[in-house]
Amino acid sequence: MTSTDFSKQGNIKDFCGVTRFYLCLAVLIMLSFAQALLAQEITTGIAPAADASYRLGPGDKLQIDVFNQADLSGEYTLDGNGRFDMHLIGQVDANNLTPDELENLLISKLKPDYLRNPRVSVQVENYRPFYIIGEVNNPNSYNYVDGMTYLTAVAIAGGYTYRAKKNYAYVVRGDDPEKKEIKLDISAKVQPGDIIRIAERLF
Repeated sequence: MTSTDFSKQGNIKDFCGVTRFYLCLAVLIMLSFAQALLAQEITTGIAPAADASYRLGPGDKLQIDVFNQADLSGEYTLDGNGRFDMHLIGQVDANNLTPDELENLLISKLKPDYLRNPRVSVQVENYRPFYIIGEVNNPNSYNYVDGMTYLTAVAIAGGYTYRAKKNYAYVVRGDDPEKKEIKLDISAKVQPGDIIRIAERLF
């Protein structure tokens, strides 16, 4: 084999090495981008279209649009009693209503005294937060993300402590008037307003 052949082989190896390097770099960039999108979804808590059966409660942020009425349209956050104030009609009790039921309530309050044929749209802009306490590294309130599980909630709260029971969570539903604590599998779905407690194992 001549020196020219060795030179060609060296060039081919160099080319393959450079190609692999750029392929790995492209994969890393795509993974970083995907992680950034997931982190943004978790931290912002921006809600998709709310389920028709979803019941509103304290802390929910709503986007209410009244057609051709800019002074009535805007963002409204439900207070600790699930209420908010709207121009013209005053205080509105939205607690435990679905978005559709709130639309009908607003229409009934606006018609006929203020508007002849009001057209109202209600969307959940941000769900009320969930709360997690007990054996997690960062107990606190966090933005709810649609479809999340209790294991996801633990991850958002910094993961388990070494003392944690990891197979289930104790939960008080935010809309439960009796505030009864129930035991749920860690893979069950979180609901907005949940108070989650991760218990300590005995040994």
